Amino acid sequence: MIDFRNINTVWASVVVETLAQLGLKTAILCPGSRSTPLTIAFAQHSNIETIPILDERSASFFALGIAKNSGLPTVLVCTSGTAGANFYPAIIEAKESRVALLILTADRPPELRDCHGGQTIDQVKLYGNYPNFQTELTIPSLDLGLLRYLRQTLIYAWERSQLPIPGVVHLNIPFRDPLHPVYQPETEALKAIFPDNFFSTINSVKTSVFSSFDVENYFKQWYNYSQGIIIAGVAQPQNSEVYCQAIAQLAKQLNYPVLAEGLSPVRNYSNLNPYLISTYNLILKNSILADKLAPQVVIQIGDLPTSKTLRNWLEQLQPDYFILDPTYQNLDGLHGKTTHLRISIEQLSEQIHQGKNPEPINLTQSQFYCHLWCKLEAQARTVIEQQVEPINLLIEPKIASFLPNILPKNTPIFIANSMPVRDVEFFWIPNNLNIQPFFNRGANGIDGTLSTALGIAHHQQSSILLTGDLALLHDTNGFLIRNQFIGHLTIILINNNGGGIFEMLPISQFDPPFEDYFTTPQNIDFSQLAVTYNIKYENILSWEQLKQRLNPLPETGIRILEIPTNRKKDAQWRQKHLQQFANQLNLKML
Repeated sequence: MIDFRNINTVWASVVVETLAQLGLKTAILCPGSRSTPLTIAFAQHSNIETIPILDERSASFFALGIAKNSGLPTVLVCTSGTAGANFYPAIIEAKESRVALLILTADRPPELRDCHGGQTIDQVKLYGNYPNFQTELTIPSLDLGLLRYLRQTLIYAWERSQLPIPGVVHLNIPFRDPLHPVYQPETEALKAIFPDNFFSTINSVKTSVFSSFDVENYFKQWYNYSQGIIIAGVAQPQNSEVYCQAIAQLAKQLNYPVLAEGLSPVRNYSNLNPYLISTYNLILKNSILADKLAPQVVIQIGDLPTSKTLRNWLEQLQPDYFILDPTYQNLDGLHGKTTHLRISIEQLSEQIHQGKNPEPINLTQSQFYCHLWCKLEAQARTVIEQQVEPINLLIEPKIASFLPNILPKNTPIFIANSMPVRDVEFFWIPNNLNIQPFFNRGANGIDGTLSTALGIAHHQQSSILLTGDLALLHDTNGFLIRNQFIGHLTIILINNNGGGIFEMLPISQFDPPFEDYFTTPQNIDFSQLAVTYNIKYENILSWEQLKQRLNPLPETGIRILEIPTNRKKDAQWRQKHLQQFANQLNLKML
């Protein structure tokens, strides 16, 4: 349990055993000298999975993916110097998307700083304001009082990584030589008096339970509205089915339609919610319908959806607004007439069960309004199906509507930023496959895409990464994880040779400099890239071929299924047809 070979091994083994007692399952270790005591302590602990990864940026996003899927903190360890700086993008994403990471950066002792010592930078508060908690530990010592301080600091750090909301904790840990586990006789005195019950009082942090909330008061308000909507926004709940059931219960209670973002699991549990609206982006592009459907109140659950059309509509209307989320953060990006209820939808659902809720005042009107949304949803789905399904060419928008028809049940899918997330919001078809969507929508960057997807897929059901070429190229060092990866990941690579999202922006009309400085085509042969990393590769030339490759999925390994597309033609298709589809919707046909 405790490695008494020298001062550093004692200190590091107390760190690791404390974390193991708290419930740590996975530690990602990046190679380096100054972190040697931590690496040895983690590597020799039998109850913690330790994974060595060369590239710190890739390692940090892999840890992020593991933490997203497990709901538990993942530990990241690195040596001193710029190594820890490479964690920064993943730390920003973890903070913004509320994912628990525990960062342990090894450092040189104070006497070796600010004197041009090699591999030394200022690591104290290295990550600015992004951590929930950050501190530097004292120099390792055999003093029993300081070992108790170490234990309790680790317990507090573990707690702060999860409460009041999940996020990042950074501990900077200086070590003096010797870093390798050479014997130091002074440890014998500590060994003789070290308490057998040193770790006996450690308990895993439990999620806090919301104990008091006046549901009845808010239901009285919500029942007063005849036109209300629920927005099921961007969310990665730990229990998707319970989450979707809770949203459905609220919708049925209020007779409110549920506008469900493609990155919400709600679309993948469509049998639970009869009021599910997936085509809101299309419906609201029709100005007549947008005016007719103006809500009096909005209840937002999770982060606001990606759709700019929806955001502009809400910002213009300024309805009464409620956000359900337990975080203390400000989630009101539209700066409307907002009341933030610091409670989760699951907790609200429990309160509905327990309380006596008032009867609706405007039941008939709210039922009519909800019925109107549902009829338009059915009409829009028919329009999309009639126009998109017959397309034989491999175009990007159809991929997002094709996948929910063919993936195996419960498949985890990581959806890359830029165009994939937008096509998923526009075209992802409601289904009953319980597909699990994952994403990095905290900071919305493309960095770490492959590594995060591998982290999510590690030890899980065979998984999917849906990505564009630039997002994959930005993180090719993620392929170095392949020898440590357990499970299967299929990469659906949409290769349009550049940043397709820029084709949707006004700057696309200005070339030069558009092509070279914005879309930045790289002209990479991905079949050769796959050979370099010993990854399986296949070029997809038809929808039928894609279907055959995705169901069933392999159980082990990593493979690339490349879908070549035409960036400019796909952008023109979206610009032309989305508005045409919207114009086909008609109240007279309802």
